[in-house]
Amino acid sequence: MEDDLPTEYDVVVVGTGMTESIVAAAASRIGKKVLHLDSNEYYGGLWATFNFDGLQKWIEDLKTAKNNTRDTKVDLEDGQIFLKASDQYSAVENIEETWYISNDADLPVLSSKDTQTDGTGDSVGNEGAEKTDEDNTEKKEIVKHWSIDRIKKEYRRFNIDLAPKLLFARGKLVELLISSNIARYAEFRAVSRVATYMDGKLTQVPCSRADVFANKTVSVIEKRMLMQLLTSCMEQGADSPEFDGFRDKTFLEYLNTKNLTPIVQHYVVQAIAMVTDKTSCRDGVNRTKHFLNSLGRYGNTPFLWPMYGSGELPQCFCRLCAVFGGVYCLKRQLDGVVINEDKCKAIITGKQRLALEHLVVGQGHLPPEIVAFEGEQQISRGIFITDRSIMQGEKENLTLLYYPPEEPGQEPVTLIELGPSTNACPQGLFMVHMTCKRTKTAKEDLEYMVKKFLRSEMVEPSLGRSSTDSHTQTVSPDKRHLQEGNQQDYEPNEEDLKPQILWSLYLNLPASDIKLNDTAPSNIYLCSGPDLELDFDFAVDQAKEIFKSMYPDDDFLPRAPDPEEIVLEGDEAPGPKFEGDTQVDGEEKQDVEKAEKEE
Repeated sequence: MEDDLPTEYDVVVVGTGMTESIVAAAASRIGKKVLHLDSNEYYGGLWATFNFDGLQKWIEDLKTAKNNTRDTKVDLEDGQIFLKASDQYSAVENIEETWYISNDADLPVLSSKDTQTDGTGDSVGNEGAEKTDEDNTEKKEIVKHWSIDRIKKEYRRFNIDLAPKLLFARGKLVELLISSNIARYAEFRAVSRVATYMDGKLTQVPCSRADVFANKTVSVIEKRMLMQLLTSCMEQGADSPEFDGFRDKTFLEYLNTKNLTPIVQHYVVQAIAMVTDKTSCRDGVNRTKHFLNSLGRYGNTPFLWPMYGSGELPQCFCRLCAVFGGVYCLKRQLDGVVINEDKCKAIITGKQRLALEHLVVGQGHLPPEIVAFEGEQQISRGIFITDRSIMQGEKENLTLLYYPPEEPGQEPVTLIELGPSTNACPQGLFMVHMTCKRTKTAKEDLEYMVKKFLRSEMVEPSLGRSSTDSHTQTVSPDKRHLQEGNQQDYEPNEEDLKPQILWSLYLNLPASDIKLNDTAPSNIYLCSGPDLELDFDFAVDQAKEIFKSMYPDDDFLPRAPDPEEIVLEGDEAPGPKFEGDTQVDGEEKQDVEKAEKEE
C-alpha cells in the first residue's frame, strides 16, 4: 500500500544521492515545502554504503531487471504530455563478484569467546596478548580462518561504499558542513598516510613540513627544492607571472624547467598534485594548491574519511531537510512527469499526481526524451576484502594511493585502503577500493593495478593465511615455524607480502557528465551521480548552481541552530543571561563575578 502524500510542493527531489540531498536540505532550510522521494529502501542511490548483506541484495536487484513496467494512466489536460521515467540502475554494468576462499565448515576456528567479543571489536591477537604463555602454547596450532560463511555472519561489521570519496580538510564540502552546522551529524577520521610507488616498492609520502625534513630518502637540497616549488604554487597560484608561458602547456613541462631531481618530481606529480603527463599546468598548480591548503588542519595529511562510509554524507543533509519540514518517502518511485509547454507541472508516483514548482532529479530517473548526452566519464570500480594491508606499518593506517598508468591506454587509479578502525570491516581484514575512468570493463581496467598490489589466486584451506595483527604483514600458516626463531633463514618474497583477496566485486558506474537537451523543461534540474574526482567538490558546486537557479535571492544553506538554541513559540522558560544583558538578578550577578575572578 502506498501512503497518500500531500499533493502540492515547492520542490520535489527524486533520488537521495549527494547532490539531490544537498539541494533538498538547502530548499527546506529556507522554508520551502520539500518532498524527497527514492524508489529504494535505503539512502544514497549510487553514493550509498551497504553492510555485506545489503550489498548482496543490491547486486541481486541489479541482476533482476527493475524496469519501470507499471501501466501508468494519467489524465492530461490540453497541451500536456506525459514522459515516463527511466530505470535508475540501467547504466550499472559488468557486475562481477568472486570469492577466493572456500566455504569449508570443517576449518579449525577458535571458539566464539576467543574470536571477537560483542561491541568491543577486539581481535584474537589483542585478546591473546592478555593470556598467559601457557594458554598461548595450548592454542598455538589453532588458526582462525576466514570462510565465506564467516564473512557473511559478520555482515554487520562491514560498511562498503559504491562511491568512496575523501574530503579535503579545506575543501568545499568540509566548509559547507561547518558553515551549515551539518557537521554535527557525522564523524570523520584523518587519512593517516599518502603512499606512492617508487623504486619498486610502496613508500609513505612526507606531507607535513615536519615529515619532509624527517624524511631520510630526500637530501637537504631536494627538500629545499620541494619547499620552494610548493611555496610558489601555494602563494602565487596558477594566474601569477611565475607561470607565464605555460598556460597552454602541461604541468610536467613546467616542472621540467625547475631542475628538480627525479624523486622530488615524483612526489609532486604522483602524490601531491596526483596528475598525469597530460594534465595542464593550470590544473596541476591548482591541484597542488588544493592539497597544500588542506594540510595541517586536522592531521598530517590533507584528507578526511567519513566514518561508516561516504554514504553517510547524503544522509546528513537529508536529516537537516527533515528537521526543517522536508517530507521523506522511500520505496516510492517516480513513474513519470507531466509537462506543459516548457514547464514540468507535476510528477506521477503510484496513483498520485503531485503538483510542483521545481523538480530536482537524479540522473538515473530522467525520462530519456530530455537527455541530450549520456556522458563519457564512466567509472570503473573494484572493491576487495583482503587479509592484510598493502603496506606494512607499526599501526593500522587509513591509506591513499594514486597510481599513474603504466602503459598507453591505461588510466590512473585511485586506491583507498580502509581498516577496522573506520568501521569498514571486521578486525583482521581490510577493505580496498580502486577507482578509475572506464575504457573497457572494470575488471580489465583495474587488472594491472590488482596484479601489482594484490594476490588474486584461490586460497586452499590448508594454506590459508592468518592475520595475527590487524596492521602488519604476516606469513602463511605453512611458514609459521619460521616466525619462531628461524626467521633469519627465510626472506619472504614480494608475492608473499601482498594482501590476499578474499572477495572481490567489479562494476561500472554511469558517467557524471550527462546533460539535458534544449527541449527539457526549464524547471527540471539534473543531479549527476558520482564523478571521478577524489573529493565532493563537483557535487557541492552542482547543488549550489541548482539552488541559485531556483532561488537566486536566498542564502544557500545558512547555519542551522543547535537544538538548545531553538526557542518554541510560547516557551516562557528564561534563556541564559550574559554580561551586558539589561537585567541580571543578584544570584546570577554573583555567578558572573565569580566566573570573572576564576578567569
